[in-house]
Amino acid sequence: MTRKHKPKGLIPKVTAMVLTSALLGQVIASSVSAGDTLPYTGDSAKGVNQPYQHGYTAAQILNWTPESDIHGDLLRAHVPLQPRNDAFAATQAYPELSPDTQLFTMSGDYGNSFFDSTPYTNEFSEYLFNYWQYTDYYSYWHGMASAGVPEELYDPNKEWTEKYFEFGILNIPNPAYTNAAHKNGVRSIANIFFSDNDRGPQTYKQMLVQDEQGNFPVAAKLVEMAKYYNYDGYFFNQEEVAKGVAPEDIASYKKFMKYLRDEGLYVQWYDSTINTTGKIQYQNQFNGLNSPFVQDSALGRVSDSIFLNYVWNHDMLRDSRDHALGLGLDPLETVFAGIEGGNDQFGRWKQLYDLRNNLDENGQPMNSIATLGADFTHNALDEEMGDGSTNHRAEDKYQWMTFVRDRAWWSGPNQDPTNARRTTSVDLSDVYASGAKWDGIAAYLTERSVIHGSNFVTNFNTGHGLKYYEGGIVSNATEWSNINIQDIPVTWQWWMDSQGDKLTVDFDYGPTYEKGARYTYDSVGAFTGGSSLVVNGSLNTDNFLRLYKTDLSINAQSKLELTYNKPSVNDASSMYVGLIFEDEPTKVVKVKVPDSGQHTAGWKTTSLDLSAYQGKTVAAFGLSFNPNGTTIEKYQMNIGEIRISDGSAAKPNAPTGFHIAKALTNTDELVVEWDIEDYSKVKQYNLYENGAYVGGVYDSTFYIKSLKHPAGELSIRAVGADGTESEATVLSYDLNAAVQDIDVKFKNNGDAIVSWKNPKKNPSKETIQLTLQTEYTKEPFTKTLQLKKGKQSAILTGLPTNGEHYVLDIAIGKQNPVTTTGQLADTQITPYAKEKVTVKDGKYTLALPDLEDWYKIYVYENEVAREFGVTYVSQKFPYIIRGRTKLSEMTFTPASSTSSLKLVIEDYAGNKATTILR
Repeated sequence: MTRKHKPKGLIPKVTAMVLTSALLGQVIASSVSAGDTLPYTGDSAKGVNQPYQHGYTAAQILNWTPESDIHGDLLRAHVPLQPRNDAFAATQAYPELSPDTQLFTMSGDYGNSFFDSTPYTNEFSEYLFNYWQYTDYYSYWHGMASAGVPEELYDPNKEWTEKYFEFGILNIPNPAYTNAAHKNGVRSIANIFFSDNDRGPQTYKQMLVQDEQGNFPVAAKLVEMAKYYNYDGYFFNQEEVAKGVAPEDIASYKKFMKYLRDEGLYVQWYDSTINTTGKIQYQNQFNGLNSPFVQDSALGRVSDSIFLNYVWNHDMLRDSRDHALGLGLDPLETVFAGIEGGNDQFGRWKQLYDLRNNLDENGQPMNSIATLGADFTHNALDEEMGDGSTNHRAEDKYQWMTFVRDRAWWSGPNQDPTNARRTTSVDLSDVYASGAKWDGIAAYLTERSVIHGSNFVTNFNTGHGLKYYEGGIVSNATEWSNINIQDIPVTWQWWMDSQGDKLTVDFDYGPTYEKGARYTYDSVGAFTGGSSLVVNGSLNTDNFLRLYKTDLSINAQSKLELTYNKPSVNDASSMYVGLIFEDEPTKVVKVKVPDSGQHTAGWKTTSLDLSAYQGKTVAAFGLSFNPNGTTIEKYQMNIGEIRISDGSAAKPNAPTGFHIAKALTNTDELVVEWDIEDYSKVKQYNLYENGAYVGGVYDSTFYIKSLKHPAGELSIRAVGADGTESEATVLSYDLNAAVQDIDVKFKNNGDAIVSWKNPKKNPSKETIQLTLQTEYTKEPFTKTLQLKKGKQSAILTGLPTNGEHYVLDIAIGKQNPVTTTGQLADTQITPYAKEKVTVKDGKYTLALPDLEDWYKIYVYENEVAREFGVTYVSQKFPYIIRGRTKLSEMTFTPASSTSSLKLVIEDYAGNKATTILR
């Protein structure tokens, strides 16, 4: 995979400049050109203490513990992987298509941000994935700064080659995305990436280190991390072009992956490395040169599958299938034909991905499919509009374009999964796309479903909104993104059966939503969540909208509650719920919604009795809109909720253990915690501040970015399998009674000068207690100080001076404390260790330091600083810079054998230490 653009993520391909004779005759895919997700500003900016993800170096993986990982306790996923229903061809958009073909989707989470990858935030214009029904594995294509990199090193206004900070080799999944993936039966896969350009001096050798027993400590940590954060496996992208993998290391690399797989993790390998030589050479097919990285003759099964590079044709994919079969492997489980994602109007300018080349003589896929960059429908919008320097993708008014582009990518240019093939007759120019060179994913992959049992509820909530609604009323007027609370997506977007004009279908985000000229409905917003489903247009014949593929059992207690809003005038139309039963899948059984042709003054809920169908299984259902022999112009119907239930899902108990874990009064942030119930009983927790919705998650903790009131009530409700909410657990709070305006300054010796303002109603006899504790350390340091009443300052002495993160709690008497966080003074650095230097034939090789916060290394020869080259640009620097100096530059030959040599290491705080080499 070649990249001439931003060094922001995974899978760059080699450029023409570094082609070796072994690559002659190959066509290299064109470069990725989707924009980075720039930091949001103003109210949408990341909170001061908001948990966000980071990358990991091999050393950081090796030293990882749950306690030492920054924000680790707030970045865990908890939703268990849900089972999917058995395939049922009769309700597929393409009944003849085999359901065995799989999809590995590699994409950003909310985008591709370096320091702003958070589980949820108050911004609508984040990328939200909505096509889990076609996906089996979701892996994360990202660029994440390694832990400890100061954010000020990143200037988003500078050109992309000016990112002089370190990216990690490992990106773990965003926990909110893992929760959403698991909710839909999709495995969430972390990403391990080695590249000369994108990861600088980091190399696979640092990952493959073995202990005296021959074990891989880093691999053991990767297993621990996956279990702790609740993700499912690893994708390996080994693209160190300059040296490749040393032949003597190939067996160790395979053993490393095999260990992960044997521990129950899913492992996919990228088609980049020759098994015999370790050199980078893309096969673009599954053959004897790369298949040993999946199944080795000596080691057996090494990984689960391979992601093929993109330059394939029909014969190569046919040979890939045959090679897999010859090894006793199922190609639909093992071989994934690679595609780069939805930019360049969905037709790559050099390479037009045509999945018809993956079809056998019976029209069935021979291999499974892997896509890189599904989020390009969002992230490449500005480039498609002609100016990559703009940032329209982060503006609310352009999001409707992303949604249309998304549907064109997945459901095909017609935005109809039953007619998903490419066409020149559809005009997508208003969203800067084309359907002339692209078949939708739905043309090759069958839709999947996790909807089973006897209970199901949806509010058509896509996971973000311009407001949050409850019962049709705005509960919180702030825009938001939180894929944790995304409903299971509509299975088919959009499958509308009609013999006449087809109604238009969309998600309605409310009156302030910019929906483009192609949509003409009146925006009314959601019933619950951020969006409702809306159909509108000229209704002149029956329109049946298929919504969900299911496996729902109906019994004597089953009912369906439908909440709808008809803003259009009274007319002769009728709306029906259309049920497709497993025993008669070609027949739509219609259940009429009474008086559904009447204009409604807001939302209306109707309950339909389904007991007449007891003993049957609903294989799919949708809604039918019938004009009853008339033509109705400007028809509109919004659907806010569909709830199928039989009373078997017990109403959850009110949550227990609800308390404030951190009250960050300086920044109006808050962290709350409670006791989590098993997912079989509770699907989500909803939090409120003084009655206004704050957010939801299936977790035992939640970060509140901006508390609106210093005093009042926090409350939490548990949500059951049928959408029923528990009674609220209420927590009164009054931060006015606590100290305010906490300020911490450090002396040169590391002592902390702490000052604050006492509340006006400070109890006269209460003492004040300060407790400082370091965070994210194996051996936390604690300092406690008690002061007499009335004091408003204190000095904390004897503190560490290594820049560790700290939490400072200040409490008056027995009141709950308020908190401030920061980093201790940093006045020390450990010198570069001599044993990290190897000398061979007069050449000096420097290994990367083990220090967490090192930044630069100066090499002085006869007191003159040597210069070192960096990735991407020809400029040299008088020091080694963490993350950007080329690996090859870490080896150098002094000008003379008698020269003096010394190393000076510098950390992020500017501390320096000297090591004399000779």
